[in-house]
Amino acid sequence: MSHPEQHGGRWRPRLDRPALVALLVGLVGVGYRLILTLYTVPVSNSDEATFGLAALHIGQGRERPVFLYGQHYMGMLESYLAAPLLAVAGPSWPVLRLPMLALYAVFLYLAYRLTRRLYTPWFAVLVVGLLALGPERVVRDQLTVVGGRPEVKPAVLLMLLITVGLAAGTVRHRRLAVALFGLLVGLAAWSDWLILPYLAVAGLALVWAVRRELLGWSGLLLVAGFVAGVAPMIVDNLRAGPGEDSLTVFREVSTKAGPLPPWSDRVRGGLLEGVPLAHGLCPVDGCGRWQQWFGVIYPLLLVAAAALALLAYRRAAGAPAADTPPGTRPGGTPRGARVGPVVQLALVVGAALTLLSYVRSPLAATSPLDNARYLSVLQLSLPAVLWPLWVAALACWRGTVGALGRLAGALATAVLAALAATTLVVTVLFATTGTAASRTEERQARELAAALRADGPHEVYGDYWTCNRLIFNTDESVVCGVLDGDLSPGQNRYRPYWRQVGRAARPGYVVEVDSPMDRRLRRLLADRPDAAPVREVGGYRVYHPDTPVRPWR
Repeated sequence: MSHPEQHGGRWRPRLDRPALVALLVGLVGVGYRLILTLYTVPVSNSDEATFGLAALHIGQGRERPVFLYGQHYMGMLESYLAAPLLAVAGPSWPVLRLPMLALYAVFLYLAYRLTRRLYTPWFAVLVVGLLALGPERVVRDQLTVVGGRPEVKPAVLLMLLITVGLAAGTVRHRRLAVALFGLLVGLAAWSDWLILPYLAVAGLALVWAVRRELLGWSGLLLVAGFVAGVAPMIVDNLRAGPGEDSLTVFREVSTKAGPLPPWSDRVRGGLLEGVPLAHGLCPVDGCGRWQQWFGVIYPLLLVAAAALALLAYRRAAGAPAADTPPGTRPGGTPRGARVGPVVQLALVVGAALTLLSYVRSPLAATSPLDNARYLSVLQLSLPAVLWPLWVAALACWRGTVGALGRLAGALATAVLAALAATTLVVTVLFATTGTAASRTEERQARELAAALRADGPHEVYGDYWTCNRLIFNTDESVVCGVLDGDLSPGQNRYRPYWRQVGRAARPGYVVEVDSPMDRRLRRLLADRPDAAPVREVGGYRVYHPDTPVRPWR
């Protein structure tokens, strides 16, 4: 990756050509996302605002939440990362998202390091290039503070790099590295349970690499690190009432989706919509038929990648013994020579288990566009998935295969080119034409917040997607209680807001113009002299009746 050069008696590393290209491409990817962050693209929403409000409360010392307000299974690590920044700068969407941008940069760096260790330098550059691109679906998962995915992906990559280093004997403080591995597993398990398949395969790879060491102090440190990382979840579950523990709540949420659609519909939704969306091949509103091809070949690539990993393992196992780093059996093949194929296989199995878990859910068939975000962790396995294509293309261009191999290589080259071109086109279209709607919606939300903050009312009712974003935009100077479209109490994640609005002598209503809530409220106020809205601001109507209107009481 780098070569030392002497300057004035001091040795400094010099990046080789692949590392330099990867660095430049990575900086472009980070810079692109920094611009989006400064413009609050993708648009903010009340889910993200809930994390932002929790960060404000943490920074002010008011709360120490373990899980997202109103839930018992999604950790709040992102809020804790943002809390110091918001404590200094106040509520701001770009400031809230800055830790996510930093996590993306770390993810990109670790993806390059791991891919280079497992495969080849220029292939690592290709992976970085694809991960640097990103239309709305991809950057939304990377930049918005909605829990889990931005932090668990770099955590898994670092775990795998630790495993590779331990097996190869390049890690100096081995016990400390094992403890860090356990801490990362605990933090990731607390943050987002969707990463559990990758945590399982990473743990198996570690056991394979240092199984003898884990019987001693290293094993104790691994457990201690895990307990430290997952401690918030353990403590919260010990205090939870009956039916409020994380496992019970998560199971109830997972089984609420209704009747189970046929396997064919779930597989179609998972492969033809979810996989291309998760890899940036489609705009946020869905995939055209010409963009679904990657989902069709994805299982085939997983099989091919597994076969190549097993073949590489057999070759490494049969190679002559060389220098034996720590962890090597006497007289055997160094474990460091075989850890690469083991980690490659872990990436393949992690992707397969994640995809299988996703297609088991009814949402894969009933709402594939909204739920493709659950497949964003498949980016972890992108190097393993694309490696068979790279091998075939390289063999073709080097002329080391026969006619059939050249045909397969040409086809693999075309697939890689199509993948890069499609991702680039969708990214450019989003960056040039797809941000206007987000910026307009964000401007309207800011206009509404400014108007209510200045002139009131300061206690209002609204729908879910209005309330917490309004509270965050006004730094809690306006408090909002959530109602459903029929004007009944809705999903109020932070109950103190609901109670505060309930105590208000003259609460207002903030509703989108001509929404079901707007029409129902106008009918309810039809015979009253104060039925007219106070004003319209940014696509919203603000009602402020002289006497409280609470039809659910």
